[in-house]
Amino acid sequence: MSITARTVRLLMPVAALLFLGLALLIRVVDDGALRQYSGTGLYASMVWAGVLFLWPRMAPVPAGTVATVFCWVVECAQLTGVPAELSARSLAARLALGVQFDPVDLAWYPAGVAPLVVLHHLLRARTRPASRPPRDVVPPPAALPVDTRP
Repeated sequence: MSITARTVRLLMPVAALLFLGLALLIRVVDDGALRQYSGTGLYASMVWAGVLFLWPRMAPVPAGTVATVFCWVVECAQLTGVPAELSARSLAARLALGVQFDPVDLAWYPAGVAPLVVLHHLLRARTRPASRPPRDVVPPPAALPVDTRP
């Protein structure tokens, strides 16, 4: 059984909401490092869900790479001050873009995406139809009976 692109598109918003709910729950119960770094990792997880929503047939590693690079670009954009200015005007911008650059976040983005890439790979391998030989491979000829008469 294979998972269709339509199914992926239906599941990814649910996954993003679950990641957001978990991040908000952690914010309620913790005020330290767990709150900071889990939020960063879960933000990257939501971006991963967004990538698969947009491109549901994308392979696991490219999807994880796109999500991670997007997060890095957003983080590095914080060096310009533009996200901070937008964040001062909008809570949505603050949640999506952040306020200030933190180099530690650059390591936490892949940490939030890597487990999802592994899970994606395992699910994809499990639901992939049985492998067939490549089309350009010619099967060996059948054994011909050998005439052993004198």
